[in-house]
Amino acid sequence: MTTRTATFIGLVAILFWSTLALFTAMSGRVPPFQLVGMTFVIGGLLILAITALRGQLSRIRPTPASFALGLYGPFGDSALYYAAVKTAPAAEANLIHYLWPLLIVLFAALLPGGTLKLRHLIGALIGLAATALLISGGLGSGQGLALGHVLAALGAFVWASYSVVSRRFATVPSESLCITMLGCAIPAFVCHAAFETTLWSLSSVEWAGVLGLGLGSIGLAFVVWDIGMKQGDVALLGVASYAAPVLSTIVLVLAGYAQPSWLLAISCTLIVAGALVASYAPRHGREPR
Repeated sequence: MTTRTATFIGLVAILFWSTLALFTAMSGRVPPFQLVGMTFVIGGLLILAITALRGQLSRIRPTPASFALGLYGPFGDSALYYAAVKTAPAAEANLIHYLWPLLIVLFAALLPGGTLKLRHLIGALIGLAATALLISGGLGSGQGLALGHVLAALGAFVWASYSVVSRRFATVPSESLCITMLGCAIPAFVCHAAFETTLWSLSSVEWAGVLGLGLGSIGLAFVVWDIGMKQGDVALLGVASYAAPVLSTIVLVLAGYAQPSWLLAISCTLIVAGALVASYAPRHGREPR
């Protein structure tokens, strides 16, 4: 696979993630850990079926380390994100979670050989300003900081650190994620049995949300992102991912799960601006440190 093809495949994940908040909101009453288990089973079986139909089952060979990373990243982030959207206004939790592109830039700068520059700090401050605006009480519930805001921020940290570290597992075929997803469903259902009440009598809208997450926002999105990160242009994918919070917020508003607001638009703009500032690298001249 060429770098251009892998990059294009990775870009598809951003389109899937533009529906992540919508489908999570549509899932309604489904408890977070139950939702994680259901969507990961659906996603894992989908990827396994596609791999089998392509005659590439031999490519499914996860390592213990890559499997553990999957438990930390996809499982941890999904559980935190689902819980965040269900315990805070969807648009606010969604935008805070989309601080992860900025965090990826910051984490990459702290890796061996990287340098934390002034633009990284400025971008981080802009992102923090957007977060402060969202939890100030000027949007949604008007109740200020909620548990969902904290969970969304933790999810952003988990996904950003997972994405950066996943580059070290470029030799593990992306098809192996089907085993990781199915494996992640086990602790999800264990946590569900321990802390939640099972709910199977779902409405048609709630089932649509669950299927949308399992097939697209979780299932296919994780795999195409993995392909892009391992074989594509990571820098281009990083910049393109800044469109995700904008697209996701627009989808929420159009679907009626969030009200259009100038504060919402300003917060969204600040998060994207902060990520762009942090990732900007002049082609000529010396950059201040």
